[in-house]
Amino acid sequence: MNTVTLGSTGITVCQNAFGALPVQRRSIEEGVAILRRAYEGGMRYFDTARAYSDSEEKIGLAFGDGWLNREDVYIATKTQAKTPEKFWTDLETSLAKLRTSYIDVYQFHMAAQVWRPGDGSGMYEAMLEAKEQGKIRHIGITAHKIGVAEEAAVSGLYETLQFPFSYLASDRDVHLVELCRQHNVGFVCMKGLAGGLINNSRVAMAFMTQHPWALPIWGIQRMAELEEWLSYMDDTPAFDDEMRAFVERERTELMGEFCRGCGYCMPCPVGIQINNCARMSLMLRRAPSASWLSDHWQAEMAKIPSCLHCNRCRSKCPYELDTPVLLEKNYEDYQRVLAGEVSVL
Repeated sequence: MNTVTLGSTGITVCQNAFGALPVQRRSIEEGVAILRRAYEGGMRYFDTARAYSDSEEKIGLAFGDGWLNREDVYIATKTQAKTPEKFWTDLETSLAKLRTSYIDVYQFHMAAQVWRPGDGSGMYEAMLEAKEQGKIRHIGITAHKIGVAEEAAVSGLYETLQFPFSYLASDRDVHLVELCRQHNVGFVCMKGLAGGLINNSRVAMAFMTQHPWALPIWGIQRMAELEEWLSYMDDTPAFDDEMRAFVERERTELMGEFCRGCGYCMPCPVGIQINNCARMSLMLRRAPSASWLSDHWQAEMAKIPSCLHCNRCRSKCPYELDTPVLLEKNYEDYQRVLAGEVSVL
């Protein structure tokens, strides 16, 4: 297994880290067990956020109160604050939930702009003050828009940048990783499985080894999933010609206008579950399950014709997708499947 040093932070860990968004969906007992097993299996970098309901609490329960030495793990979390007041509230809440006196990497979450000192917001100054107080050790930022990410990478203000990155990455995305390397900014990969559309973890892991300065945080919510990632610690797959050909086929099928399921478009004023409905065709094809055709999902898909075309979802989409058009296309595909005209299962 490769090791990765996150830019100027000096944080050096194996290239196999834990994304703790999905663990919020498990019980407290299950979440704690999964997190502790991840540590026992060799994972050392754990990423969460104030926005991930009880994810921080589970990490605090798993690693706090002397279960291990605090210096043995690196904990990263995030704030969506837009004011210094909210920044400090989020930080103190995160410290309490995580049961720690400091956070290794504190990140502006889903940044729509690159906060800078002197920009009048006071946000970057709050980061500097928190660092001076010893409550955080490194300043990071996460983004979904490539322009914001590129600006952050070259700004000299951030020690880490988190951005979506998988084997479906565009040339511009790959260049962003190189840009971070050139500017000594640690690159953290979110959505290494493209929001669930990539279903071959071995190829996903092998692809990451081609970028030895990038750290993937795999979203994990089940022990079986975790064991799959841990198996690559000693048996790290090599990105060979067969895998390269596989990725090319995947890119041909999936590149372009597809919903990653991030949910930042929500809520919908008429209650459409956009983050699932706008990619239903792909999920039927790539994650086949009879449950997608259940009464529940038929009812959810039936909401699509009530779309107001207000374009709120389109304006909030970090990937700049024409979401109403995607919804319509997925609705049409879904109706064809229900009618038995096509089968994607």
